Amino acid sequence: MFQKTITFGSCAVAMLALGLSACTTTVKTRDQIVRAPRCVDQTVQIYFEPDSAEVTKEGRAVLNLAANDSKACKVSSIDVVGLADAAGAPGANLELSKRRAQAVTEALTAAGLPAAEFKVAAAGSAEAINSKGDARPLRRRTDVVLHLSPR
Repeated sequence: MFQKTITFGSCAVAMLALGLSACTTTVKTRDQIVRAPRCVDQTVQIYFEPDSAEVTKEGRAVLNLAANDSKACKVSSIDVVGLADAAGAPGANLELSKRRAQAVTEALTAAGLPAAEFKVAAAGSAEAINSKGDARPLRRRTDVVLHLSPR
């Protein structure tokens, strides 16, 4: 009598080897996934002290991070809009929001973004009062949108 015996262990090893060889070409490492550039638009808000147009230490850190995150991408444009609270004269608020937008633009340029790509605007205290007549909080800021695309 001739009996052919195939053990489960040898079949499992063979199937595992075949299965793994097919998968190795499509698996990305964690580093490849984490470090892949994400070239999508970024929005950041930079807040200021009352009646100030000086970018704070925290604001500079946020701007530097945004600039570093966008270095692997093409920067098509950067929108910078300065805002101000409802308190105070509208003309003074408009000037303050212009100075805030300019300060953020200078900080972004210092962080390595091209100055020619900036679209700078100031809203002053426009729309600082909501439809109920209440002053909107935290209008002491500059809104920044980095328009990014893959290179």
